Amino acid sequence: MNDYILKMNGLTKKYKNHHAVDKVDLSIRKGDIYGFIGQNGAGKSTMLRLVTGLSFPTEGSLEIFGTDARTGLNDAQKRMGAIIENPALFSEMTARENLEVHRRQKGIPGRECIDETLALVGLTDTGVKKVKNFSLGMKQRLGLAMALLSDPEFLILDEPTNGLDPIGIVELRDLIRKLNREKGLTVLISSHILGELYQLATTYGIIHEGKLIEELSLKELDEKCRQHLKIKIDDVTKGATVLESDLGLTDFEVMPDKTINLYQHLDDVRKVSKTLTDNGLIIEHFARTGDSLESYFSKLVGGGRHE
Repeated sequence: MNDYILKMNGLTKKYKNHHAVDKVDLSIRKGDIYGFIGQNGAGKSTMLRLVTGLSFPTEGSLEIFGTDARTGLNDAQKRMGAIIENPALFSEMTARENLEVHRRQKGIPGRECIDETLALVGLTDTGVKKVKNFSLGMKQRLGLAMALLSDPEFLILDEPTNGLDPIGIVELRDLIRKLNREKGLTVLISSHILGELYQLATTYGIIHEGKLIEELSLKELDEKCRQHLKIKIDDVTKGATVLESDLGLTDFEVMPDKTINLYQHLDDVRKVSKTLTDNGLIIEHFARTGDSLESYFSKLVGGGRHE
């Protein structure tokens, strides 16, 4: 039995002189929730378009469900559900009518799946309301319903939380977890809301300028999100100078909110605090904490580490 839903080997997509995807090797195991992280323009959407057959690679190979996508894409598509960019919806139709059109296009037998899927995404009560009168969040839910209508084995979601309020984001996260846990659904999800991926994904792929620069499990990410001292003082510039000149420290960074993350002397915090106060600095906050996914990602792609 093949444990992998998706494999890429040297996958490349080139537009003139620009590599939107550049020699990517990537593997997604059955049952994974794979969080795809990258800045706008990093190549996330292009990658997902290659997986779903909306675009074709310039070089490299793509294997889905153990079959080369060049010969088995049609069969693979029947086992996948996807939202790539904005879902294609008929604005003059209701949610139910949209799903009926989608059901017929996909050749999905029986209409029972429509009611089940509307209930699953919380759109049962939309009735005769036309999609043109839906909120952005409701449209996202309808797009998700279309992706789930065929009861897929592999779900691909490109920025699915766009337009959702905080409650909607939590509900979507809970739904994906439930489908993954109860049905074994494998999910590939990209999002710029890194904190949401941190609460959901089991594996992470970080893409930057078309290249997959790191692939790691949740456990590995937790290990790499280093512990540090979060320091807030009245004069951050002077504080940075004191850390360097008086304590000989270099492994720290000044954050945009004018706090300092110090990665050294975690076991000698009294010495750090005393040195700062002895130099006339007022300490407003001083606590041991760990990196967020955002700060780790920022460092990895060339963020503001102080050297």
